[in-house]
Amino acid sequence: MANMETALKEAMQIEGALGVALVDYNSGMALGTLGSGKDFDLNVASAGNTDVVRAEMRTLEMLNLQGEVIEDVLVTLAGQYHVIRPLTHHGSKGLFLFLALNRARANLAFARHRLARIEEGLEV
Repeated sequence: MANMETALKEAMQIEGALGVALVDYNSGMALGTLGSGKDFDLNVASAGNTDVVRAEMRTLEMLNLQGEVIEDVLVTLAGQYHVIRPLTHHGSKGLFLFLALNRARANLAFARHRLARIEEGLEV
């Protein structure tokens, strides 16, 4: 089992990773961040993506899709991929991983697979 710091470091090793955050979607606050730069604020991205996660959760509820869980949400930009992965393991409800990737350098399928593996090993 990996702690938050180890999980964030593992996520930053994904090819094309620009930044990663572990976020509480009840408050919109990032519990931990790694990466980013002067032109990309992970705290702002975390707060904004909280609205995306909440909207998706409400949509599942309104559609009465019982038993379904959101594996991830993908936002595709001209130069980046943003992967949002709500955590589903015991003790991690209400949290999500946010990973920003350089679109030209990233392998999206591999990044999604790695993020799922990181989630499995994450102990919060």
